[in-house]
Parts: sequence; C-alpha cells; structure tokens
Amino acid sequence: MTRWLTRFALGGIALGVAVVFLRATLLAHHSFAVYYIEADTIEIEGDVVEFQYKNPHSWIFVAGTESAFGQPKVYGAEWVSLSQLERAGIDKKFFKPGDAIHIWASPNKNPTDNRVRLKRMERRSDGWKWMGNRGDTR
Repeated sequence: MTRWLTRFALGGIALGVAVVFLRATLLAHHSFAVYYIEADTIEIEGDVVEFQYKNPHSWIFVAGTESAFGQPKVYGAEWVSLSQLERAGIDKKFFKPGDAIHIWASPNKNPTDNRVRLKRMERRSDGWKWMGNRGDTR
C-alpha cells in the first residue's frame, strides 16, 4: 500500500510540473491581436536604443517620434522569433545603438503602453529593409 501511495504522489507531482511548464509555454506565445490593433499602422522614425535577440519574440527599442502625434518616446517593437531572424541572416549584432531606423507597426490597444508590433522596417544608413513576417530582407 505504501509503494502505491508513493507512486501516486510522484505521479501527481510529475503531472503538476508538466501543467506548470505547459501553462508557461502557452502564456509565452500569445496572439498579437490581444495587445495590438492589427488593422492600424503607425510609423516611427528614430534611433535604436536596444536590440533584444531572444525567444519567443525579439524586441527592438527605438527612441523616436510617432508620425501621427509627434510624441517623442522610446517604443518597444515586438518582432519575430530567433529562428526567423536567423533565416533572414540577422544576428544579435545586426543592430547597434544609434542606428537610425524607420518602422511601421501595429499600435498597442492601450494608448499609455509604448509597445508596438513590428510590421516593416528600414535602416537608414545602408537602406536595408525588412518587409514583414515573410522574412524578406533587402
């Protein structure tokens, strides 16, 4: 009987750990439509402050001005996964602080949140372009 209870308890612990990991994975990967207005596009001109090369999504932070309202601030642009960046030839040193870029993005549903979802991007110094989730670069 004691062996059966031990197995039952260990099985319950294993199941609990599996549920925690599954829940964390599901929360990490979200629908963009939950946070962003996908039907709208804003344009932001500015300089790269930071490039976070990570999963599940990379982030590029830009100190700039949003064209419609002219508000200067730092925007966090949620991008694609590392595997998508690697397929496009983009590594963690691809962007440097101070790089001048122009981005097209979906605005956040919360107007006080500076996070946006990156749709398109162009780097001014060399004319490099990223044309969307297809991973097209020029």
